[in-house]
Amino acid sequence: MIMIQDLVDEAQVGEVISEEKTLSVIDLIFSGGIGSIVIISVLFVMLAVGLYIYFERLLAIKAASQIDKNFMNQIRDHVMNGKLESAKILCAQTDSPVARLTEKGISRIGKPLDDINTAIENAGTLEVYKLEKNVNVLATIAGAGPMIGFLGTVIGMIIAFHQMASSGGQAEMGALASGIYTAMTTTVAGLIVGIVAYMGYNHLVNRTDKVVHKMEANAVEFLDLLNEPV
Repeated sequence: MIMIQDLVDEAQVGEVISEEKTLSVIDLIFSGGIGSIVIISVLFVMLAVGLYIYFERLLAIKAASQIDKNFMNQIRDHVMNGKLESAKILCAQTDSPVARLTEKGISRIGKPLDDINTAIENAGTLEVYKLEKNVNVLATIAGAGPMIGFLGTVIGMIIAFHQMASSGGQAEMGALASGIYTAMTTTVAGLIVGIVAYMGYNHLVNRTDKVVHKMEANAVEFLDLLNEPV
């Protein structure tokens, strides 16, 4: 009977221990006090803003990179046949940075090639600026997210040790440990926000570079067209 009672007691203790170790993310957030709630709320807003910027820019860059492969061939035919107005209309009907750069070059036909090249470069700078709109905000979130999370952890650690000092060193280790790992949740949240924003930022930069290279290639092709003998 004693052995059976011991086994029952051990099972109950195991259940209590397993119950004590079960703690949801929501419990971690709300058990960290008002400071932890505020900081994690800020990080959540930053994550939402970062995701919005990422997908909005991704769609814009994807739309900018799509252009008909026969576009430059049609422009070549119009320019070689002296149909500049038709070429301008074609550019206006094509909503892409390449078409806008080409239209800028066509509008300068008849002027020195250096002037045409300068006009295309200036237009290209504006197009790149449009493509990179708000991307710097994503970079800021990638850098600030982990720092804000670490700030929450430091504040939580200060509060935990202040409680221990106020109790004359008699604070329960369980309560102290609970305060410490609750404070660490802000660092985890900050790192998640930073990693997501950093990966999104690098992906957008790579996609933008591809569009810029396509713009440069088409600009060179257009200038070569103007250099061809009539």
